[in-house]
Amino acid sequence: MATGTTSAGQSRGWLPTLNTRHHKTALGVYFVVVLAHWAEHLAQAVQIYVLGWRVPEARGVLGIPFPWLVTSEWMHYGYALVMLVGLIILRPAFTGRSRTWWNISLGIQIWHHVEHLLLLIQALSGSNLLGRPVPTSVVQLIMPRVELHLLYNALVFAPMVVAMLLHRRPRPAERSRMQCSCAVAHGW
Repeated sequence: MATGTTSAGQSRGWLPTLNTRHHKTALGVYFVVVLAHWAEHLAQAVQIYVLGWRVPEARGVLGIPFPWLVTSEWMHYGYALVMLVGLIILRPAFTGRSRTWWNISLGIQIWHHVEHLLLLIQALSGSNLLGRPVPTSVVQLIMPRVELHLLYNALVFAPMVVAMLLHRRPRPAERSRMQCSCAVAHGW
């Protein structure tokens, strides 16, 4: 049985424990994954805007030795899906203000995921949006892909960080509803 409660009322199964006794660790792992992804986008931005590399050569850190990573719609879609699943799975432990900010991040990531799904479908079908030469997302029709993904990642990351900070320092009413040990000993 994946989820449920024991006779003592304690949660059992991997999903409930991610939002109770392992929430702090799960959030930490998730945050490292998010930061690693950010590092790739920032490295690519530095390669383009500071070093003057052309976009096809600016592949971030991992894209230099593994250029297929940058051009793989499967890889981009997979990361968008990991982000979405992480936001959904870790959501139950958030309460009050932190839940509101986490939900904002989740809502933006849902759209970001839809955009990557659209790109993946185009790559797999060979039929691009509006006859474009490459797979193109909806917002990419008005904003270049590199800048768009920096924007999307910032729009998802900022409220996620706010949510995590508020989750670590909840108000007393929020703390009383928490089932994890993420809160620091003292409030703000």
